Amino acid sequence: MLFVLVSFRSESIHVISHYSVEVKTLSSSQLRRIYSMRQLRWSNNEPIVVFVLPSQHAVHKTFSKETLHIFPYQLDRIWNKLTFSGLGVAPRIVQSQAELLQAVSTTPGAIGYVEVMDKEKQHVNVINVTE
Repeated sequence: MLFVLVSFRSESIHVISHYSVEVKTLSSSQLRRIYSMRQLRWSNNEPIVVFVLPSQHAVHKTFSKETLHIFPYQLDRIWNKLTFSGLGVAPRIVQSQAELLQAVSTTPGAIGYVEVMDKEKQHVNVINVTE
């Protein structure tokens, strides 16, 4: 008997940024640095403003596991440690994908993620994520 294990990355999650962000491609490790709040500025020295959905949100869980390759509770621990130690701030939490899309499109330097997006109606960049 032969078993084949297939692993695939969800292509349904789109990493998006404010239209002023010039970055078009990020590796998953670069993205993990941004979301763990270790990279705070874009290459042009513009501050990165990170937006996320609540930890319990299905899209957040999928993004964390499949794109960042880290569990949501691990991100929460990193953010809590930064916040409670006074060494940094946690990302800005929004309640829905529509709110996240709106926040990213109106905040210079912003980054976020959404599952479904009508590109023609939004003023954001889609960032290609590589392994």
